[in-house]
Amino acid sequence: MSGLPEWLPKPQPFAKKGGDWNWYVEIIYDLFKKAFLGEPVQFRELPVRVKRLPFKDDKEAGFWHLISEGDVEQERDADLDRCARIGWLRPMIEAVDSDRVKWWMSLRGQCWRYIIALPDFSYVVVLDDRDDHVYLWTAFPVEEQHRRRKLAKECETYWKTQKN
Repeated sequence: MSGLPEWLPKPQPFAKKGGDWNWYVEIIYDLFKKAFLGEPVQFRELPVRVKRLPFKDDKEAGFWHLISEGDVEQERDADLDRCARIGWLRPMIEAVDSDRVKWWMSLRGQCWRYIIALPDFSYVVVLDDRDDHVYLWTAFPVEEQHRRRKLAKECETYWKTQKN
């Protein structure tokens, strides 16, 4: 990933938090709670909601999805890069009408999703559109250059079609 934008909080790397997974989860869950379960978050005047059920270890399903990767139908594996950047989600959502991020809509399967990306497409936040609100769906770093180019093209294509 490219250099850290100064407006985003510093990542919370596992290795610098003592190497205790349970303690680390509590640290990043606390960041998640403060960001999404306290003061309401808005995305372009739509409330941002978090998938709550099923709870696991007294934590919302949406939290576990955000910090892991893999098949949704099976047990997902924790992703330390996703964990470390849990503090980026709210600031990126709130920056949507600035030049700090790029955003567009994309049809994923049968669902419309809002994609919010850093300008270099190195990190994305995905929101699921539900008409009167959005769900915080997922977020992840994008390491591969070809995936970044694909996202950039998708963003460009969306905005070209919006202007016509």
